[in-house]
Amino acid sequence: MKRRNVYIGMALILLVTAAVFTLLFMNESKAVPTGLQNVLDPSGAPQFSLQLNGEFDTTLNKPMDAAVTDSFIYVTDTNNKRVMVFDQGGSLLYHFGEAGKEEGQFNFPYGIAADAKDRVFVADLYNGNISIFDKKGKFIEYFAQKYTNDKLITTPAGLRIIDDKVYVTDIEASRAFVFSIEGELLLEIGKPGSENGQFIAPNAITADKEGNIYVVDTGNQRVQVFDEKGKFIKIINGSNGGGESPFVNPRGIGIDSRGTLYVVSNLTHIVYGFDTDGKQVFQFGSMGEANGQFYLPNGLFIDNKDNVYITDTLNQRVSVFK
Repeated sequence: MKRRNVYIGMALILLVTAAVFTLLFMNESKAVPTGLQNVLDPSGAPQFSLQLNGEFDTTLNKPMDAAVTDSFIYVTDTNNKRVMVFDQGGSLLYHFGEAGKEEGQFNFPYGIAADAKDRVFVADLYNGNISIFDKKGKFIEYFAQKYTNDKLITTPAGLRIIDDKVYVTDIEASRAFVFSIEGELLLEIGKPGSENGQFIAPNAITADKEGNIYVVDTGNQRVQVFDEKGKFIKIINGSNGGGESPFVNPRGIGIDSRGTLYVVSNLTHIVYGFDTDGKQVFQFGSMGEANGQFYLPNGLFIDNKDNVYITDTLNQRVSVFK
């Protein structure tokens, strides 16, 4: 009888201990978001990881966009008329570019992208061209120069390279373009306006695994989706394509390996996430200077490990989320 009571007592102690640890774990999970939560909730928002802002006299001033390779993180340091280069740990390595209109110089470096050969493409909104550099910042040539010379493109902004195709937006022309990596025009999308397939000051651009094209139609507060041939598919604006959009001056855009679409709402300092059907699944960020907060975020890049890089223009930094 005594032995039975001992066993019952031990069992009760184990049950109470398990219950206490369960409650502690649940409370800790609520208080501090962890990577485990993203595993348990694969549609969840990423968590803040680190910041990039330069060093001493080489700090960022209005970073507009970022691009990431296996070795480097490139950031357009727009007010300083240069590109800053960081390693994967966030340490500043070097920078290239200076103010001007000649080869290797910038007036308003905006969109940035890198190709499979580690060449770096930089769209200059005010100079009206796209420059190509090697990974160390040596100028090589202008991209698709005959189209900029002919003024088909005058204010290039958004820039992404996906599967050897170069995607570009032109803010003043209210158009989007797709080029081959050699600089031949493959597709032209849109014209000024507010109807489906029309844009007002489009900013960022990207494409998914199927080749569908996503254009941030900034002036119309929405994202428009087209197939690989430029045929309009749908609108994503946070309200199932209709109704009032939560976006206020949307800017950066990216798609992770899950197919989740990220969109930066610049004037509300929020990043929204949408599933493949265009339904909102999360949002993160708010106005402020703390980790995970933004002050007029602009560019967004997602690397091959699903790390999310967001340029935070007035906080003069790049915030990285995992």
